[in-house]
Amino acid sequence: MKHLPSLVAILLLIALIASCSSNPYSKTNRVYKKQAKEYGKQLSKFPIEHSEKEATLNFGEYEVGTTNFNLRKPNYVVIHHTAQDSVAQTLKTFTLVRTQVSSHYVIGDNGEIYQMLNDYYRAWHGGSGQWGNNTDLNSSSIGIELDNNGSEVFSEAQIQSLMQLLKVLKEKYNIPAANFIGHSDIAPTRKVDPNRNFPWKQLAEEGYGLWYDDIPFVSVEDTLVTEKEIVKEVPILEEPTVENDSIFEVKEQKVVSPLDVSPEIALKIIGYDTSNMDAAIRAFKLHFIQTEVNANLTDSDLKILNNLYKKYLK
Repeated sequence: MKHLPSLVAILLLIALIASCSSNPYSKTNRVYKKQAKEYGKQLSKFPIEHSEKEATLNFGEYEVGTTNFNLRKPNYVVIHHTAQDSVAQTLKTFTLVRTQVSSHYVIGDNGEIYQMLNDYYRAWHGGSGQWGNNTDLNSSSIGIELDNNGSEVFSEAQIQSLMQLLKVLKEKYNIPAANFIGHSDIAPTRKVDPNRNFPWKQLAEEGYGLWYDDIPFVSVEDTLVTEKEIVKEVPILEEPTVENDSIFEVKEQKVVSPLDVSPEIALKIIGYDTSNMDAAIRAFKLHFIQTEVNANLTDSDLKILNNLYKKYLK
């Protein structure tokens, strides 16, 4: 019996080793918990500690803490592709300090979901970017990375898991449909993810993003309309006839643009940063056209843009 404590200690050590070996990320999980604990301490401090510069402010006599508050909530979801070869490679990338990148969720090609960060924490997934007037998407968004090398078709299992996750996030945080966007939308000069194979229309049909209505094709000739009428007299010949001895109307015609406003204004209303118009157009076409992703807006593209910007106005 005197050896029982030693036996218990050995069993506990074996159990600890077994638990660590079963999860290859046990070490980084401990780092996560330690860092989260430190942030928790900072948030719970009251009276609030002020910097030297803040201490010069004329604060009141008493420290007064309100009883009405909660955590800030995310208001956007930004979807990425990993541009790597496997989930394992991405998980390793997001657990190395030197990479300085992270995401809230990673979804494998087989549909498995890895949550890497509490939704209320700020992940480093968006980098420098802008959507509307928001220039710090990391502070207001949830980042979701899809295992995809950048050119692959997304698997059905992966998209189904994504849809289930989006349903939970939308209901939990009341995220507007228009606020489900891609990395290329917020960083058009730097990013092209998720790639042109991503099923944005399918997501929009479930309420995760907006999509345009079916627009019937109209030929250029059908868009010609009368701008004004010019009356012209034809000189009377020696033997006038009904045809040449008359006054007739010549209609001056003008092609009407399919877009009610300029492309720049329409793209801005949707949310794109138009400081680089070529990049903004390419990002728009990557998301909504997904063919011929270039900086040219065709007649059909303009019709789609016109339909969409009106939806984003609502």
